[in-house]
Amino acid sequence: MKILGIDPGYAIIGYGVIDTKKSSLAVDFGVITTPKDDSISLRLHNIEKALTTLFELYKPDAVAIEELFYFKNQKTIIPVAEARGVILLTAQKFCPNIYEYTPMQIKQALTGQGRAEKAQIQFMVKNILGLKEIPKPDDAADALAVALTHAQISPALNNNKI
Repeated sequence: MKILGIDPGYAIIGYGVIDTKKSSLAVDFGVITTPKDDSISLRLHNIEKALTTLFELYKPDAVAIEELFYFKNQKTIIPVAEARGVILLTAQKFCPNIYEYTPMQIKQALTGQGRAEKAQIQFMVKNILGLKEIPKPDDAADALAVALTHAQISPALNNNKI
């Protein structure tokens, strides 16, 4: 199963692609960035364009997206939520098997504890995927963590779609 994990944002969107049928799970990871001087509508358009390219390139069987759970910066909550809407809409166009996970679910799936620190998650991503280094930037590592969470949880879903 090929899974596209997404860490939503509007300035930086992390993505990670894993394939559970390959011995080397990690296929690709990185970030989509949007210039801060661009209008929000242009940034959203560019996010959709970049995601479309990823969907066409990798043709994932499932998409795992981190839910917005708690947001410290009240100024950016609306644009991030708007970007997340574009991400969900684009995903729906290409792969209707969309799954959402809270940060606590991701931490629990990868470390066994829902209150794990970010460094612990990154360490587990590196080890599970057999990478030499922790994926950078953090948004890419977070996206891989979401994809790995789905890979771990999906058998338990007993869902015939995957």
